[in-house]
Amino acid sequence: MSDFAFDLAHLLAGLMVVASMVLLYQDRLNAVINVFAAQAMLLGAAVGWQAEMQGAGHLWITAVIAFVFKGVVIPAALHAMVRKLGIHREVEAVVGVGPTLIAGLALTALAVLVVMPATENANPLSREDLAFALAVVLLGLLMMITRRNAITQIIGFMSLENGLILAAAGAKGMPLVVEVSVAFSILIAFTVFGVFVFRIRERFDTVDIGALERFRGEQQDDA
Repeated sequence: MSDFAFDLAHLLAGLMVVASMVLLYQDRLNAVINVFAAQAMLLGAAVGWQAEMQGAGHLWITAVIAFVFKGVVIPAALHAMVRKLGIHREVEAVVGVGPTLIAGLALTALAVLVVMPATENANPLSREDLAFALAVVLLGLLMMITRRNAITQIIGFMSLENGLILAAAGAKGMPLVVEVSVAFSILIAFTVFGVFVFRIRERFDTVDIGALERFRGEQQDDA
């Protein structure tokens, strides 16, 4: 396998990590959605390249699902949701951008330190991809923890799932039924999250999940 194949696979996976870091940096909802769309398109390109390198035709289905649904359809639905809810504003964060980015860099380093020694005998093409994939998963979790807006938490969850797909694509032999099941699960999760966001908006006139905590505190005080 040529050096170009390795370099391109690692470049695409590395750009996904960069996109995860940019997601943590953004403070506007529309910008967060646009960066997520770019990350999903990078995932589609990374999986497509793995399909070419592994000669696994079924991975092209995963690549198309990632590119079309997660890169175009879901971001368009999120933009429509933001317009309908009228929440064109800054993203509420639990902690500042600086500490969040430092934590993100630490998690990325942790992913590399954990995966690389544990995969010394693994396929060289997928070894670094697994480290990048774990970093994307951890950064998605970090976004869910450090953002208070329900829509940014949805994007954090889907970014986390992008990392899982990248890891699965790098592991040879992933069956097609698993890919289709994951895609279907994400569609269901997105629908449930969408209903959840609209219900929060109707009940509390905000999509800040902190409102739920304050409401629960008031209920406990009344009890």
